[in-house]
Amino acid sequence: MKDIMLKTPEFGFIVATRAALALGAGLLLSSRLNSGKRRALGSALVAVGALSTIPALMLVRRSRSARERLRKRIE
Repeated sequence: MKDIMLKTPEFGFIVATRAALALGAGLLLSSRLNSGKRRALGSALVAVGALSTIPALMLVRRSRSARERLRKRIE
């Protein structure tokens, strides 16, 4: 297991984007709302979640590399 150090806003960004992706997928799979509204909202949330994956991955990678650099300085 690898340790990742994130600041609170960065962690919040990752959680919020994952939640948007999950909520969008849930809306697309459900049948509770009007079909047109449900598809539009679900598609928008999935798109936001998917497009925000790249910046989220970059935050995690940066965090890992910063931690590695700090570890090397200490040794």
